[in-house]
Amino acid sequence: MSTLEGRRAVITGGAAGIGAAMARSFAAEGAHVVVADRDGAAADALAREISGEAWEVDLLDVASLESLELRADILVNNAGIQRVAPIEEFEPEMWRRLHTLMLEAPFLLIRAALPGMYERGFGRIINLSSVHGIRASAFKSAYVAAKHGLEGLSKVTALEGGPHGVTSNCINPGYVRTGLVESQVADQAKRHGIPESEVLEKVMLTEAAIKRLVEPEEVASLATWLAGPHAGMVTGTSYVMDGGWSAR
Repeated sequence: MSTLEGRRAVITGGAAGIGAAMARSFAAEGAHVVVADRDGAAADALAREISGEAWEVDLLDVASLESLELRADILVNNAGIQRVAPIEEFEPEMWRRLHTLMLEAPFLLIRAALPGMYERGFGRIINLSSVHGIRASAFKSAYVAAKHGLEGLSKVTALEGGPHGVTSNCINPGYVRTGLVESQVADQAKRHGIPESEVLEKVMLTEAAIKRLVEPEEVASLATWLAGPHAGMVTGTSYVMDGGWSAR
């Protein structure tokens, strides 16, 4: 029997990058995967591939999430965006946008999923944080603050959910080979005054002992284990996958 057989998993930002890798991994282990994404066509295509279900949703529309009842045995808060700019130039609206998507929406989804998890006596909440949930980088004030907040939310969820069979953990990768990371290269080159070809070496990977990007499938492998039956005593913690960045 596959480790996630009979489980219903909801993955936000599930149509591409880390989310898509997790969707495929969970499905391979028997889960019924709900691919939640703003891009409905991409979500539908992946859902058909893995015999799952598509949920076209705009997580910035938080009002619609306040009354949501979410049926999920496994909830993965993965959706995210990035903005690279110094604090004095950071647009307040963009600051709020990052926090709405990466902190308020996860809170509302957790809030919507917990009653059912409590009733069934089982739940796995996996929050895609970042090495920036435990470390800071210049020009990423909104992202770093949102991820630090997500870390706190995850720990409180672990404390409240523990007596009900619900675990809550963060995964904290370094730079992952995704479109989100690739889109940062030009901004980082501009902010640091270097060619784009030097951004990986001189900015993104300078603190890591292993000089390569994390692959989405590596993150998915850890998430799949955290979602499964052998991780029942693992809660309230953060799993760093950063090539040694945070060891410094």
